[in-house]
Amino acid sequence: MGYSASGWDPVHRADGELKPTPIVNLGYVVNVIENVQERCDAVRQAWDLTERLLLVSARLSVDGRGLANIQEYEDGCVTSRGTFQKFFDQQELRNWIDSTLNVQAVAAAPGVFYVFRNQAEQADFVASRYRRSGTAPRFTASAELFETHEKLLEPLIQFVTYRGRFPREDELANGEAIVDVFGSLRRAFRVVLNVTERSLWEQVKEERRQDFMVYLALSQFDGRSPYGRLPVSLQRDVKAFFGVYKRACAAADELLFSLGDPGVVDEACKQSSIGKLTPTALYVHESALPGLSPILRLYEGCASGYVGRIDGANIIKLDRSEPRISYLSYPEFDKDAHPALNMAVSVHLQTFRMRVRNYSTRRNRPILHRKELFVAPDYPGFGKFKRLTRIEESKGLYANTDKIGYEHEWNDTLTRNGLYLRGHRLLSL
Repeated sequence: MGYSASGWDPVHRADGELKPTPIVNLGYVVNVIENVQERCDAVRQAWDLTERLLLVSARLSVDGRGLANIQEYEDGCVTSRGTFQKFFDQQELRNWIDSTLNVQAVAAAPGVFYVFRNQAEQADFVASRYRRSGTAPRFTASAELFETHEKLLEPLIQFVTYRGRFPREDELANGEAIVDVFGSLRRAFRVVLNVTERSLWEQVKEERRQDFMVYLALSQFDGRSPYGRLPVSLQRDVKAFFGVYKRACAAADELLFSLGDPGVVDEACKQSSIGKLTPTALYVHESALPGLSPILRLYEGCASGYVGRIDGANIIKLDRSEPRISYLSYPEFDKDAHPALNMAVSVHLQTFRMRVRNYSTRRNRPILHRKELFVAPDYPGFGKFKRLTRIEESKGLYANTDKIGYEHEWNDTLTRNGLYLRGHRLLSL
């Protein structure tokens, strides 16, 4: 991929060079060191060599459940292969990293944490997680001046679309060139406004304001940075959206604390225009998360901030009655008309207990119906999903929904009705 890398290990690569480097990866090392002091020394040594970012990963308790022939040893165990393993809980690993290095680690995935050397860079990274990519409003009319300078204006359009505010000249690579032509960035953007709908740009600004508020609310859990330690770009976001940092923090805290009010999450689920609503939960595809209300994005963010990204999870279950988020993996979501569940990871937001269930080896797995409900209307395949649902409904296949939620029962229903599926087409036998 074009990156240069080197490694060191006290046994297997003792002649490797230990030197400061931008990124240091301590990958599944601390979980095999049985001596607690040596374990701490290893992560401190890695941190001393880190110029920008340290990655620390370790095996979690869920990996150790069900292992046979293990014996307790020190604060871990000896496996049947005669190797030592220390299985961490997610929060235990975070707390150990934080206390050992006197930092605030960021969850990247279950058992994987990022430790940033620069607090401003960390804040910018975390904020980017909750900032929607967005698309610029469509052009509604032609204008000679815009057409002449369209390529010059493109970075300006992209910036305002991404951040929801005007850039400063130093935030655009071609900022000086734009100013030379138009006199100022604001004058340049007026040219863009002449060929787009102004109200849609206001919508973009409001969406980015919400994104920033979600980020700021979730930063409470890791210790919110004071204004002076935010990157300059985020300081400018504060001024554009809220005026002052204190007002921004107050709005974010009000949003966060509202999650504790009875019925707030449930009502937000019921009011959501995106997702499949059941009596117990709202299910949404990962691509539809940015389109949820700030309350629901914050609700999910409380879980993703704890566990990071779940590899392969593409359906998120937002529980309506309990503070619990589940990440479900349907590997064939796009290809299979009724994809089967492969894995589920749930996080309870009061106990922060993480539960993992593997469905891949089960003979009769849960499956999905009405796939169009999980995604936004602009999702590739939305029309195809909706058309199939309409046809299946017309054939009476959904008459008893409690009988079709699993592979065997669904296949039996199809056979009884003399039907079979080829891709997203329903055919007669």
